[in-house]
Amino acid sequence: MKTSTLLFALVVGFLTTTASSQETLWFDANWNTTIKEKATYYRPTPKTQKNGFWIVDYYMDGTIQMEGFSLNNNPNNEKFHGLVKYYFANGKIYQEIHYKEGKIEGLRKVYFESGKLKSTKNYINSKIEGKYKEYYETGELFMTGRYENGEQNGIWKTYYKTGKIKEKGKYNKGRKVGVWKIYYKNVYKK
Repeated sequence: MKTSTLLFALVVGFLTTTASSQETLWFDANWNTTIKEKATYYRPTPKTQKNGFWIVDYYMDGTIQMEGFSLNNNPNNEKFHGLVKYYFANGKIYQEIHYKEGKIEGLRKVYFESGKLKSTKNYINSKIEGKYKEYYETGELFMTGRYENGEQNGIWKTYYKTGKIKEKGKYNKGRKVGVWKIYYKNVYKK
């Protein structure tokens, strides 16, 4: 009798623990945990993989909001590793970010809601480093420049959709320096 009671208690305890670890997390618009009725996003229990977890967050209508691999399963304190993708509510890609053990490392692409590329920048140890490019939604180049240690440095240019330079100047440690030139489009056509 004692053995069957103990076995029953163990099975019930295991099932209760398993059921509670399979719970969906609900988040408000600021990514604070909340109840389902006040949620903007939700996260089913992440799938365990190798040395971490495959996390997928959703908008309330079931559209994917984010997916990626994390070395831990701590909501709002994830340690992402590899490519993580974020999506607009319409299901189109919003951004692709590469992580290395919780820090942004490598190329980050941001997109317009239409799905067209908006900008590219590179990161080293979670700081923007190197070339930066930004585009008009129609695909033409809008802005170019460089970052050093997370700050704008060197020559930066903005462009008209025609490809002609609109503005050109220099940054030093994130501040505009020197003379900035603005080139006006010829508004009068012959």
